[in-house]
Order: sequence, then structure tokens, then C-alpha cells
Amino acid sequence: MALIKSISGIRGTIGGKINDNLTPIDAVKFAAAYGTWLANSQENKSDKKLKVIIGRDARISGEMISQLVSSTLIGLGIDVIDLGLSTTPTVEVMVPHLKADGGIILTASHNPKQWNALKLLNAKGEFVSGLDGAEILKIAENDDYHFAEVDDLGTYEKNEEGIQIHIDKILQLPLVNADAIAEKKFKVVIDAVNSTGGISIPPLLDKLGVEYVKLYCDPTGHFPHNPEPLKEHLTDISKKVVEEKADFGIVVDPDVDRLAIISEDGEMFGEEYTLVAVADYVLGKTPSATVSNLSSSRALRDIAEKHGQKYEASAVGEVNVVTKMKENGAKIGGEGNGGIIYPELHYGRDSLVGIALFLSHLAEKEMKVSELRASYPPYFMGKKKIELTPEIDVDALLQKVEEKYENEDISTVDGVKIDFENGWVHLRKSNTEPIIRIYTEAPTQQEADDLGDRFIAELQTMG
Repeated sequence: MALIKSISGIRGTIGGKINDNLTPIDAVKFAAAYGTWLANSQENKSDKKLKVIIGRDARISGEMISQLVSSTLIGLGIDVIDLGLSTTPTVEVMVPHLKADGGIILTASHNPKQWNALKLLNAKGEFVSGLDGAEILKIAENDDYHFAEVDDLGTYEKNEEGIQIHIDKILQLPLVNADAIAEKKFKVVIDAVNSTGGISIPPLLDKLGVEYVKLYCDPTGHFPHNPEPLKEHLTDISKKVVEEKADFGIVVDPDVDRLAIISEDGEMFGEEYTLVAVADYVLGKTPSATVSNLSSSRALRDIAEKHGQKYEASAVGEVNVVTKMKENGAKIGGEGNGGIIYPELHYGRDSLVGIALFLSHLAEKEMKVSELRASYPPYFMGKKKIELTPEIDVDALLQKVEEKYENEDISTVDGVKIDFENGWVHLRKSNTEPIIRIYTEAPTQQEADDLGDRFIAELQTMG
């Protein structure tokens, strides 16, 4: 069905033909390219044995892909430490913890069950840079690998302590107020979409003294609904939160790097507002700049200004958010899809640390989740798209938009974003599909949708 190669990794659907899908041969090639890139890196030029951490979400294809990747790395003379069923942030935390040279996460994040992917980390446990990603793709394209001789093969070992170590590190964070959380005796419902949130969130909540009801927490990889944590996919947990008289609901995607909250009344807290609430808490304790990407809610900027702090927007993509956070010393940032990046622990989206910080905020605020949501600026987002045909010159089209709105507040860091007084529109070419994405935000849903429709009409006349 599809094989998408990008600087952050390779992802595709299982089965089918080589180079068209994520087949075993594609998995081996890409793992070999990554291992070769690691061996070729300047810091790895000595004779030391390289070590790579791998971990996977609960996808049905995960074990197969994991075995292929492990064996390939061993064949290159690299030692493999396999965390088994894990989360994306856990692998990111464990790479520096175990002093490894890199890591590979086997997950297609929020994609449906037929997808899988290899996501690549450097020695800091962060996604590889654009330059490094391009180098890995080049190695794969040229089949430029050199495998180890029999006496130099790598070793394989399992390590099942990753999630517990990750949780322990979260509990040690000064801003995680475990005592206040335990005192509140919160009750929550968890929807882990039958993946690894089901084996990582309950032990975290146990340590924090939070009662929980499990919904889809069995890591079988059989997703009970579309795994992207959007409102239309979350009717079951919305009902359950109300039935159980829970304080709120916790929803994560299959690899636990996106966090959505359901209010006690069964309404969505709003994926965009997970970061807003956590940032409100963090900035109140540790003032600093904050960062999200250009397609994230303006509410984060408003919260930063409330705390007298600077807000900056990066290009879309986690690696771009992290780069900008490092540049301005941000102590909190992330993406509006529920991705919390808290550098005190690590530079990666992390639902587990997000849950602990959100609970700390809620415990100290002494208000219901719906009341907390109502305390933030109300914005509504629209997401539309235009299908591209070969004759459409996207760059020329965006240039025309930029010229037409030159007197407005415009950013061209990633496509074209126009900030109006009461909302914004962000037009960008998709990295993964032949479409132009049109994100809008306004004080009401109707205004956000109307703004999107207006720009679709304008693009069609310009085209």
C-alpha cells in the first residue's frame, strides 16, 4: 500500500512488494543503513563495540520487525538491548541511561494496525537530525553496508526494566507533586488502545496513588478503534468516564507519545490543551520561554504571555520543536497533538511525564477538569486539505498567498502562516501525501471552518 522514507525513519504497511511496502527486506535494508551510519559516525571511529536499544509498541507485526532489526544489527557487529514491549519515550530515556550509541523504536505511532515503522534515535535518545537522516537514506539507496565477520558479531540481550526506570525518573522530578496527587485520591479511566500504554500508565498511577479503570489496556495490538486520539474515535471512554464518576479520562496513542484528556463530563479537554495546561503549571514554577509548532494552538502563546514569558513557533516536526527549545532554553514545549516535551527528563514527546505533570497541576488547582479547561482562552481549530495534481506548482501558489497578505503578520518558516487579529491560517505542503494542508484557528468552530473554506476558494482561483 505505501512505503514512506523520510529523514526521521521509514514507515509503511506490512506485506506486499519490496520498496512499495514495509516488507522484511525493507526493514533489514533500513536497519543495516542505520547501523552502518552509526559505525561511520565520527564519534564511533574507535574500535569500541556499538550498542543500540530497541523497543516496540504492541502492533501485531512488531515482533517480526523486531527480530529482523535485531538480527541485522547483530550482523553488523552491534550489540542489541531489546526492551521488548515499550513506549517511544521509554526507549528515548533508556538510550542515554544505558549509555548506548543509538536506538530504534518500532512503531507507526497513531497509524492503523497494518502500518509499522522504524524511528531512529541518536546517542542522546533524540530523533536523528535531518542531515543524518538524509545520510542514512543514501546508504540504504546504495546498499552500502559492510557486515561483520563471524568472530565480530554483536550480542543480544533483553532488558525488561525500561518502563520501571522511566517511571522512577518521572517520580524524581521536582515538579511532580506525588504527595498532593495521592492526597486527592483521583479516579481516572485509561484508554490505551490495546497497546503499551496499558503496561506503562497503570504502574505510574499506582506509584502516584491514583485509582484507575482500564479500558483497552491489553497489549494485543488489536486496536479497538482508530488509534489516533481524536474526538470521533473516543466515544467509549467518554461514556465510561461519566459512568464511573471519574475525575477524568486518559487517552494515548499506541506508542504513548500523544496524550489526550477527557473531562469529568465526558467532553474532550482538547488535544491542543494538554500542552497548554502542562505549560501553565511548568511556567508557574520555572519561568522560561516555550515552543510549539506553527500548526499548534495560539492558546500556548497566551499562557506564555500570562506568565510574562516568550513564545516561539517552530516548523512542524518534533525534531524542529526540540531544536528551537534548545536554542531558547525552553523548559516546556511540544506539539498541539498532545505531545508534551519536558527537557528536565528528556527531549521527546512523553505522555507519561505529561500525565504526572497534569495530575500535579490539577491537585494544586483544586478544580474539576472541565473548570480547568474553561479557565483557558477558548480557541477552535479547523483542518482541511486540497488534493494536488501534477500541474499545480505549490511553491508558486504559496508565494502568491504571501504576496497577497504581505501586510499581515506572516511566517514562512514552514509553508505560509498568516496571523490575523482573531485567528490564523497555516498552509503547508504535506510531507507524506500529495496535498496542501490548511490549518485554521479562531474563537469559534464556525469561524475556523469558514476561514479554511475561504482559503481553499482563494487557492483555487490563484491556481
